Amino acid sequence: MTELTPPSRKPARPFFSSGPCAKPPGWTPEKISTASLGRSHRSKLGKARLQYCIDLMREVLGLPDTHRIGIVPGSDTGAFEMAMWTMLGARGVTCLAWESFGEGWVTDTVKQLKLEPKVHRADYGQLPDLDRIDWNDDVLFTWNGTTSGVRVPDGEWILEGRKGLTFADATSAVFAYDIPWDRIDVATFSWQKVLGGEGAHGVLILGPRAVERLENYTPAWPLPKVFRLMSKGALAEGVFRGETINTPSMLAVEDAIFALEWAREIGGLAGLQARCSANALALDRIVAGRNWLSHLAPDSGTRSKTSVCLNVEGADEAFIKAFAKLLEDAGAAYDIAGYRDAPPGLRIWCGATVDTADIEALGPWLDWAWASLKS
Repeated sequence: MTELTPPSRKPARPFFSSGPCAKPPGWTPEKISTASLGRSHRSKLGKARLQYCIDLMREVLGLPDTHRIGIVPGSDTGAFEMAMWTMLGARGVTCLAWESFGEGWVTDTVKQLKLEPKVHRADYGQLPDLDRIDWNDDVLFTWNGTTSGVRVPDGEWILEGRKGLTFADATSAVFAYDIPWDRIDVATFSWQKVLGGEGAHGVLILGPRAVERLENYTPAWPLPKVFRLMSKGALAEGVFRGETINTPSMLAVEDAIFALEWAREIGGLAGLQARCSANALALDRIVAGRNWLSHLAPDSGTRSKTSVCLNVEGADEAFIKAFAKLLEDAGAAYDIAGYRDAPPGLRIWCGATVDTADIEALGPWLDWAWASLKS
């Protein structure tokens, strides 16, 4: 490999991975409130901070009062599996899978819950046919495919008069898109995506139809304690008031509060969405100017604005690994290799906590890594 001169300007904050943790601008550890640290989450202060975090999520998301919000264990995966284990089995199930996490929900449904779902699949970069869904079923889908860079176009494809429930894994979608909450019965996410927060905890959002399912249906399989949303025959309302099922990290909670307060300061949901859109457009310009780069998701109408996946001409897994290592060693970008189950390529995080100027600064570094490896 020929040694080439790297660009002179590095991104100011080189967090370009699709996972943890592109912190909001201005974040420093010293700015995190320490009032609740070292205190019990069941103390008056601990409960108040957890409730405040829930209230901020409702405010920034514009979530209606009809929907409950709970902080639960296990990141987005834990939240989604909690919903699956407690509510599936009452009627038929349809699973949509066009990337690795959607496939994970298929595996859970078939191999763990022993159900027989209808499965609609599509290759990485594509969506399945959304017009073929049986809305008598409970429908499981990923709003924004973090590992494929493909999202659903909107919520218009979801039938208003559906019989089943909609389960949306929305971990890299909430705070970036308009979610039609009247068509979403269950949604899950985690703080480490668009908010740039810490992992470990998930967020479970339940609409009234999901609550009705919980109150009127008991699954045939045993439920671990961390999945139990019912207590003495009634919904465990405390979960949705900050009385978490297990012990949360108050440091992670305070970090999420910081991000949510920052989101409120920049204009709330509209401000977050504008930053995501600007970042995605900046990356689009980079891709358009390079014949060796292309989008894994060719349709801009269903292309992610947060987790953007790219093809690199002629690249195999070894090439991508070397490409990502060059940029990491230079301190220009971290963890930008595509997901292990996806086609070899790059994955650039364009979420709201990333500054557009840093996306723009990435372009010459991609050129440098490409030229260094090809030479």
